[in-house]
Amino acid sequence: MPQRGHTGGWCLFFVAALIPGAHLGRNDSSVNSASNFDLPSGAQIYRPVLQPSESTPHIGTYALTSLAGKPCIKATMGVEYIVIQEKKTWYFNLEPSSVSTSGSCGKDTAVLSLTLPDNAAGLQLTFRMEKKFFFITKLAAHVSPQPVCRTCANKTYFGLLDHSRLFTTADGLSFKCQSGYLLLMSSELWIKLVPLQIQAFTLPKGKYGKEMECWADFNKQVVPVIVGAVVVGLILTLVLTHLFIKDRRRHGYEAL
Repeated sequence: MPQRGHTGGWCLFFVAALIPGAHLGRNDSSVNSASNFDLPSGAQIYRPVLQPSESTPHIGTYALTSLAGKPCIKATMGVEYIVIQEKKTWYFNLEPSSVSTSGSCGKDTAVLSLTLPDNAAGLQLTFRMEKKFFFITKLAAHVSPQPVCRTCANKTYFGLLDHSRLFTTADGLSFKCQSGYLLLMSSELWIKLVPLQIQAFTLPKGKYGKEMECWADFNKQVVPVIVGAVVVGLILTLVLTHLFIKDRRRHGYEAL
């Protein structure tokens, strides 16, 4: 009997070692219970470090293929977590080289999950296809950072946007936004996607289709053109007015 108990302990140890989520909880009680396992000395759970100032996130390209080897999702983006903690704003950028990609591909629904080691942070995008248009119907995010102070408790920040129609795009095209998107996930968590390019379901040879720009990018291109046209129009008006006045004065002098 003692030998069986010893063997059971080793089984639990290997389960905890092979499945990172087994020793990472979503709250303090889960973390404390996980600490009852006899982990090797020096073993640490990965936790993101929040920064007091914002920086540009690294851009990663994440792709998902079906079991048949057909590409179904492709996303190129930088991901920034914005956390409200202790009445201050903190930032954390998702590092593409540390991200594990998983998900599922279906006829009308596809899911792309991005996860850091030990499930310390994650972002899940659920795509939906309706009437030859795809969009993100659900966006879920979480991050379990290191406490920002010695007296601060461990905490996991969650956020969810459900029943949405984000980035609606015609099938076969890609949605692109260089300006990025800032999404309110909860009262304590924001997600910024910058830049952003996504496409789902129809991806010939795994490449993006023709780009459909977001309004922010469109306005950045159109507004300068409109302003330039207005300025040129004003200049021409002033020049023509000046020439007209000058011509009338010249005719007035000739009459005298």
